[in-house]
Amino acid sequence: MPQLPYLDPALTAEERTEDLIGRMTLAEKAGLLFQPAINIPGRITTSEAALADAGRKIADKLISHIHVMDGDDAAEIAKWLNRLQRMAAETRLGIPISFSTDPRSGFHSSPFTGKTADAVSRWPEHTGLGATRDVELVRRYADVIRREMLATGIRVYLGPMADIFSEPRWSRGFGTFGEDPELVSEMVTAFIEGLRGGLELGADSVAAVVKHFPGGGPQLRGMDAHDKRFREQVYPGGRQALHLRPFEAAFDAGVTQVMPYYGMPVGTDWQERGFAFNEPVITGLLRERYGFDGVVCTDWYLLESTTVENISFGPNGYGLEHLTPTERLKAALDAGVDQFGGDDCTERVVELVSAGELSEERLDVSVRRILLEKFRLGLFERRYVDVEQARVVCGDPQQHALGERTQAASLTLLKNDGLLPLAPGTRVYGEGIEKEFLAAPLVRVDSPAEADVIVVRLAAPYETDPDSALGDWFHAGRLDYPVEVIDRVRELSAHAPTVVAIYLERPAVLADLEPVAAALVGEYGASDAVLIGALQGATDFTGSLPFDLPRSMAAVEDSREDVPFDTTDPLYPYGHGLTLGAERTPETQAMRS
Repeated sequence: MPQLPYLDPALTAEERTEDLIGRMTLAEKAGLLFQPAINIPGRITTSEAALADAGRKIADKLISHIHVMDGDDAAEIAKWLNRLQRMAAETRLGIPISFSTDPRSGFHSSPFTGKTADAVSRWPEHTGLGATRDVELVRRYADVIRREMLATGIRVYLGPMADIFSEPRWSRGFGTFGEDPELVSEMVTAFIEGLRGGLELGADSVAAVVKHFPGGGPQLRGMDAHDKRFREQVYPGGRQALHLRPFEAAFDAGVTQVMPYYGMPVGTDWQERGFAFNEPVITGLLRERYGFDGVVCTDWYLLESTTVENISFGPNGYGLEHLTPTERLKAALDAGVDQFGGDDCTERVVELVSAGELSEERLDVSVRRILLEKFRLGLFERRYVDVEQARVVCGDPQQHALGERTQAASLTLLKNDGLLPLAPGTRVYGEGIEKEFLAAPLVRVDSPAEADVIVVRLAAPYETDPDSALGDWFHAGRLDYPVEVIDRVRELSAHAPTVVAIYLERPAVLADLEPVAAALVGEYGASDAVLIGALQGATDFTGSLPFDLPRSMAAVEDSREDVPFDTTDPLYPYGHGLTLGAERTPETQAMRS
């Protein structure tokens, strides 16, 4: 029996796509427009429940894009995804699944923005990569992610973030490469190229989904739009064009997928509705001005609601809350969107076409883009992976060592009153550090009174929000430390010189902390072992701040959300960083003037 044309790898991706479109029913086309999540069995779901969920989505709804949630063991992930691919192969057309994931290689773990996984190499958050200033290192990092994802069967990476960290309070800022649009642009380019692994998307590539178009950084007061109370994105400085620069770099780099943000722009010439429903942004700007003809996938759950880790989430159809889910779906398709993250309501597409409210020709425009990506990724020929090889690749000691070296390279020495490096035999008392890492050649002591030096690890400040439906997954609010934290460090420093290491998830206000610390270290995701090694001089401090550290909350509150480097007289400016020898010259930023 002759092979069906869409299964013939000798034909072009375009030829195979056209043949397959001609064979598809309306229901099969509708299935392509959704990318819901399926949890790996184990931590929060059983195999039976996960399999039933997969059957409903893959066999019944004919969905062939799946967002992989949870899972830690690389071989178990690979085995489960192979099982789902077999389920897809048994459908009438056998369209393989494109599996996607949020970031998995950093230190910040959230059911909404990415799950840390010990099975893969561990790196600093992306602000830490910005702190290294090493564009080639970012390319190597993305190449490692590419190999790890390929090994487990995941072919789409929901990133990188091309957003600019212009609002210091923004709770998503740790996922950016920092505050400088030019550095962000360079690193976004390198990341996309590293994931692709060649000049063009192919069978050894992972597709990047650059986000969050047209730039999610200017959220009002830094409150994130995952929360329905905080829809507004604002541009008091009129810098809309500035936030587009990293996306322009991504387009030049050949990115094939784009995700618009939840945010609703206020006080601009754009429509006051979420970006995925915003025709001037998606069609006028992205499609027409930039000529982007790849896949546009919305952020998650714009149409219907769900439950994530027992938390109710969505729908986030800002500005169109009064519409039905079907009406919002049509509004997004009319705006130029192709695919919907999280949702799985395929029947609504069938309803729109059957009612004559959506033409099948318009549907085919999105179906064509989505299928082309599958063919270019070689999914029809390589849908399964070697389970044991997944464990080998993801456990590669060289990749893990490179991640640890990058953690060390990102560490930023903000202040050193001659205390560092710590000499062998130094008696150290620690807080916020696992005791096992205060070991020889240091001497661990159990009280501040016995110590020669005290080491304290702190997280950047944030305010808890009892009214948040999302719990404390998004750290927002004030950036200065409460008095009890300052008093505790002051109390410790009365016993011995104190090193304070701060996880700079956001740009903390350190003006009250700085006088009582003999040394200050900024980190962006680093293990205790890496940090303690650096304090002893095992590695030098080479990181530079990827953003300003404001002098006060008043300066933060007076700054404009869309304007980088807008806090007056920062305590430590962008580019600041010391070595164990001498201060480096801070980088001059033309935009500051």
